Amino acid sequence: MNEVLKKISDIGIVPVVVLDDAKDAKPLAEALIKGGLPCAEVTFRTDAAEESIRIMAKEFPNMFVGAGTVLTEEQVDRAVNAGAKFIVAPGLNPNIVKYCQKKGVPMVPGVNNPSDIEAALELGLDVVKFFPAEASGGLKMIKAMAAPYTQVKFMPTGGINEKNICEYLAFDKIIACGGSWMVNKDLVKAGEFDKIAELTEEAVRTMLGFNLKHVGINCSDAEESKAVTSVFDNYFGFEQKVGNSSVFAGTLIEAMNGNGRGTKGHIAIGTNSVQRAVNYLATVKGVEFIEETKGYKGDKLNIVYLKDEIGGFAVHLVNK
Repeated sequence: MNEVLKKISDIGIVPVVVLDDAKDAKPLAEALIKGGLPCAEVTFRTDAAEESIRIMAKEFPNMFVGAGTVLTEEQVDRAVNAGAKFIVAPGLNPNIVKYCQKKGVPMVPGVNNPSDIEAALELGLDVVKFFPAEASGGLKMIKAMAAPYTQVKFMPTGGINEKNICEYLAFDKIIACGGSWMVNKDLVKAGEFDKIAELTEEAVRTMLGFNLKHVGINCSDAEESKAVTSVFDNYFGFEQKVGNSSVFAGTLIEAMNGNGRGTKGHIAIGTNSVQRAVNYLATVKGVEFIEETKGYKGDKLNIVYLKDEIGGFAVHLVNK
């Protein structure tokens, strides 16, 4: 997969932006970045698209700005010259795909049937846009097509919103989803960029699905960990479960058989995607992580500790 598309996969949501006035490009980009989505697909549906891409790319060089609804070679040239890092189209035009490949810019064409996918494979593509997603059968259709075409990844767009985003992204053949609910045109026109930043952050938090998995308590030895968890079992009925290095009381309390990470212990935060959570926390919140604590299941990042303690507790992320 192309490096730009890998980064988009780490972000998870691609805001699909329609701008009627280029003056809105900078504050909109600022709102998206503040909310946790340093990415935008600016559609070539308006005369302001080219200049909007240019402004975003110039003002925020680390933002992944792309051009959408690209239908002609002339639009490809205008988008790339303005600073677009990727090109998206609603359908698959082999000539446009080849032109983008010639220019060295990643292209994600739209498909919604097996014949389109075979045409994409013939062109050497491994990522396609599934469009219009909900109208074309949604996740059920993507899964049906992914079965025979195991090497293909999808970026569905069309009908994706805060209610179904997690269901889509839970399927490992989907690298990201395009959506516009956080960049509503009426909010843009009204200049309500603080509201857009708020909706963007809500979208990111929904996607990541943070929750408390368990709290780990450092004990001096196995006997103390059993004693601690037995109290929780006795008082509250949190069943004691003895493991190799710790003892659980129910599912939320873990007593360590010795001093583990953290002055007092550790807190495990569950998330729908550790990889996307790391990207969000590092790029938006400035959080640092301990590289040597990274653990994988297959090629998927499954666990990692934050560098700093919180209230004397080490904190780690883990996939739900």
